[in-house]
Amino acid sequence: MGQHIDFSTGDDTGHGYLAVPESGSGPGLLVIQEWWGLVDHIRDVCDRFAAEGFVALAPDLYHGETTTEPDEAGKLMMALNLDQAVADMSGAIAFLQEHDAVTSTHLGVTGFCMGGGLALVVAAERPAAFSACAPWYGLIPWEHAQPDWSNVQAKVRGNFAAEDGFFGPDKAEGLERDLKEAGVDAEITIWPGVDHAFFNDTRPEVHDPDVAAQAWAQTVAFLHAELD
Repeated sequence: MGQHIDFSTGDDTGHGYLAVPESGSGPGLLVIQEWWGLVDHIRDVCDRFAAEGFVALAPDLYHGETTTEPDEAGKLMMALNLDQAVADMSGAIAFLQEHDAVTSTHLGVTGFCMGGGLALVVAAERPAAFSACAPWYGLIPWEHAQPDWSNVQAKVRGNFAAEDGFFGPDKAEGLERDLKEAGVDAEITIWPGVDHAFFNDTRPEVHDPDVAAQAWAQTVAFLHAELD
């Protein structure tokens, strides 16, 4: 369904994976990778969003690097140049906004793990671009990258995990409180009995099909409500 594409990031060329609905058009959605890189799972997620009617684009924030090893993934995440990542995401935003298939004036953004944190970062960095932000168990591990939540204009609906060892319920509740105190329309669902990455069906040790299906349906409904 999807294809690999190139887009301008200003002074350079970005790369990503684009999936367009069979209808040929739909609301634009930025999909941000986990710490593993732009792997098959994220491409499949883009295809799934396209099947739900969205024009979904996942920029390759690691510029071709991927891994299946947690230690290496952690190193790639912490070595990420955030200025470059914002430039890559901004290039992807412009690509979607200018694409003939995109019907929405404002975009949605979603992401998983590291990508969930970056979805919140880009919603604060590029507030006028988004009307919906849907982070999944998002974490922002870079101390110098804490967003100014008062910039966020998008509604935020997050999916987090009660058994998450990276970003547990206390932190998720604190994130929701900080967003609301900054004036953001934010609701975070903390799903009971599931672990970090419960949506990732390529990781059977943490994947929970039932909760993943519920959270997916909730997220798709939210994105359609804000973007259609």
